[in-house]
Amino acid sequence: MEDKEQLGQEPIVDTENGAQTAPETEEAPLSELDQLKADLADQKDKYLRLMAEFENFKRRTAKERVDLIQTAGKDVIVSLLDVMDDCDRAEKQLHGSDDIAVQKEGIQLVFNKIRATLHAKGLKAMESIDQAFDVELHEAITEVPVPDDSKKGKVIDEVTKGYYLNDKIIRFAKVVVGK
Repeated sequence: MEDKEQLGQEPIVDTENGAQTAPETEEAPLSELDQLKADLADQKDKYLRLMAEFENFKRRTAKERVDLIQTAGKDVIVSLLDVMDDCDRAEKQLHGSDDIAVQKEGIQLVFNKIRATLHAKGLKAMESIDQAFDVELHEAITEVPVPDDSKKGKVIDEVTKGYYLNDKIIRFAKVVVGK
């Protein structure tokens, strides 16, 4: 027993029955090969979990992307439903009234509401007439001779209006340029 005390191991005393037992010996350290195998198994497990998590992430983002694409225009469409209601009311008025001035006024109100709704969603019309022709903004349909030299190289007429959506061009203006 003195040898055990010299080694720093003291006998363990069981307090219930007063018996002494030998200290538990620690498990023998794993061999280097066994340690490497355990580390490899642990790394394989981490890798498999990471791959499964990444696959779930890809699946989830693909689903979110499909959902976003399917409902991308929903906000604009919902905001235009009020305008559609106005169009329906204007159509009924066209059939029920012969007063041209009232019909024009009603139709103009609908047009203004469409423009205001789209403007609120970030749509902005491009100003092209009397501007210098710019290939980044305009698509030239044709060139026409102009008597005034100050009109050369400038937009004379706009066949199709160009538009910005949140300051990004979504449609180029189709224009006639003076030469």
